[in-house]
Amino acid sequence: MKTSNLDEMQEQKLLKIEHNGYWLAWTGLLAAILIQGCLGGTFRELIGELVVLLLICLYLVVDCLRNGIWDRRLKANWKTNLIGSLIAGTVVGVFSLLRSTAYGYVDSALDAVLIALLPGGFTFALTFAAMTLSTWLYRRRRQKLDQE
Repeated sequence: MKTSNLDEMQEQKLLKIEHNGYWLAWTGLLAAILIQGCLGGTFRELIGELVVLLLICLYLVVDCLRNGIWDRRLKANWKTNLIGSLIAGTVVGVFSLLRSTAYGYVDSALDAVLIALLPGGFTFALTFAAMTLSTWLYRRRRQKLDQE
């Protein structure tokens, strides 16, 4: 390991700065995607931001699972998975509804509800499956690390 020119206090401050920078980049990318999407941006126009956001998320999930880390505050259980999935499904559903009504893609209230429920429900199901798999992988890795 390389030696550091920083003392412990500086290392802690640098970790905090990096932490804040990560979440600033993540939030900024997500906001850019949502704003561009609401303004009528096509998938082709959003692909750059989507790829960067996906890579950031994948790195964080894989590295946390590899190190047996779940979250500071949340427990790795079905309740957390359910709430997180409901939030993701609701956000996608509302986004789909806003986008479809703003650009006149719907002719009736039923169409608007279906346009909101289908992507929202699909997102809920995929998110719940991914979080359940992540919970299982986390518990398995945590057991292995605890045995070492």
